[in-house]
Amino acid sequence: MDFHALVAAMSAETYQNLVECVATKRWADGTEMSDQQHAHSMQLVMAYQAKVLRSDEPFTVGADGQMVVKSKSEMKKQFAGAAAPAPAAMDAIARFSHDDL
Repeated sequence: MDFHALVAAMSAETYQNLVECVATKRWADGTEMSDQQHAHSMQLVMAYQAKVLRSDEPFTVGADGQMVVKSKSEMKKQFAGAAAPAPAAMDAIARFSHDDL
């Protein structure tokens, strides 16, 4: 089977299993991967990220086959809106005194 056809035919579940196997260097049944199996599995994971997921997340492979790298300022902009609580949300916190408990 052609490598690109293999990547295109791979299911999301298979991709997730391969990600876990590459991270732990063990198959799902606990047996250790050989260096060659690990390298090939990593290539499949990277190709799936590039061709199927097309993620713009940092440290993944982009659609162009290059590692997605963002500057510090780009990372701050990306996470500033999601991570910072709104001022109104800070007022909504319930506060109790010792006697209330």
